[in-house]
Amino acid sequence: MDCIKPRTLSGFMELLPGPQAQMERIMAVLRQTYSLYGFAPLDTPAIESAQVLLAKGGGETEKQIYRFTKGDADLALRFDLTVPLAKYVALHAGELAFPFRRYQIAKVYRGERAQRGRFREFYQADIDIIGDGKLDILNEAEIPAIIYRTFRALGLTRFQIRVNNRKILNGFYAMLGLADKAGEIMHAVDKLDKAGREKVGQLLEEDCGLTRRQRDEVLDFTGISGSNSQVLSALAGFAGRDPGFDQGLAELEAVTKYLAQFGVPEENFAVDLTIARGLDYYTGTVYETTLLDHPEIGSVCSGGRYDNLAAYYTQRQLPGVGISIGLTRLFYVLQEQGLLNPALPTAPADALVLPMTEDPGPAIAAATYLREAGIRTQIYLEQKKFKQKMSYCDKLGIPYAVVLGEDEIAAGGCAVKDMATGQQVTVSLAEAAQRIAQGVAEKNQGPIILER
Repeated sequence: MDCIKPRTLSGFMELLPGPQAQMERIMAVLRQTYSLYGFAPLDTPAIESAQVLLAKGGGETEKQIYRFTKGDADLALRFDLTVPLAKYVALHAGELAFPFRRYQIAKVYRGERAQRGRFREFYQADIDIIGDGKLDILNEAEIPAIIYRTFRALGLTRFQIRVNNRKILNGFYAMLGLADKAGEIMHAVDKLDKAGREKVGQLLEEDCGLTRRQRDEVLDFTGISGSNSQVLSALAGFAGRDPGFDQGLAELEAVTKYLAQFGVPEENFAVDLTIARGLDYYTGTVYETTLLDHPEIGSVCSGGRYDNLAAYYTQRQLPGVGISIGLTRLFYVLQEQGLLNPALPTAPADALVLPMTEDPGPAIAAATYLREAGIRTQIYLEQKKFKQKMSYCDKLGIPYAVVLGEDEIAAGGCAVKDMATGQQVTVSLAEAAQRIAQGVAEKNQGPIILER
């Protein structure tokens, strides 16, 4: 029989054990940080009714969705985590306590053209706070604190959380008599970072139908810069001309005011009027987070406020605020640019027990003892030469080899070899467990992501 050539489909990431361990380490930090803020874990089905998933979609979403039938059922793979959350909250609203805070780290699927750094199957890491009828602005102030703590826990310091408010933008465009074109203008302005002022100005004139004067007013307004207090002071000069603008300014001032109390230093936070977010369902505060030394990566964490999460599924008003990290894309870029700390262990075990006698009993007992002491332990049971056993340990990157030969067994102990330094000592099992635990803790020190 001919062998089928194994291959991984384009747009699907498949990692070797070492990089997978790095990805799992990042996920563990995200789970721990989100839990610190009282977010409950959630796992929704990867497959939903196509009618449910496409209720808020259509257009590009329908083109990209993986859709199929099974019997009479019209089914689809989820393309994000927000729409399944909307369904979940609408379905279980009577059983949930509000505000409902959840995090979810899961794969989503989009049948778009696979490109470098863009995938058809990828992990998203989302948090959302959902209110019942109302949701206080302080929730929007807490979100940057969660972003800040998450990125600091990953080892980053040089990042900036950029914040704006869609009501400010809508209000300003209404002042110019452009309320009916606000959505188009925001889509164009959202491209400022990548396309630049000249190209966006061209889009505003040609695609949005703005006059040259209107174009310049939009670009000058979104170009207001300086410290947070300077930007807010400049915005105050437009107050009193549009009620929506005034509300958005009050919300932005509230978010900024409480940041210090939530533990976010000003150097990691900036009011930026170019931030619009392309998705139309955002209605208030919007966020984008960038790595200052790597602007080419783009936004690594984004989101915002929406007024009615589940309008397609229930008459109940469910406002919310949330953020999302495109985890697979972020990991790909970090890996490609060598920003993942190679010094952190990625081995599947902390110790490899090597039986060197015909009777494996003492080695099995030693492995059991180490595991009960909290040491991740593998035992090598293949009948190979010592050199091959050590080569296996080295190839996996297991930091410690624990050897049990006749002399070690007779002495009631074991030989522990540090694979990094080559140092070997003969000690009791209790001392071995202590030595390995201490060494592993030291090797696990350091950031996950490096800053260069």
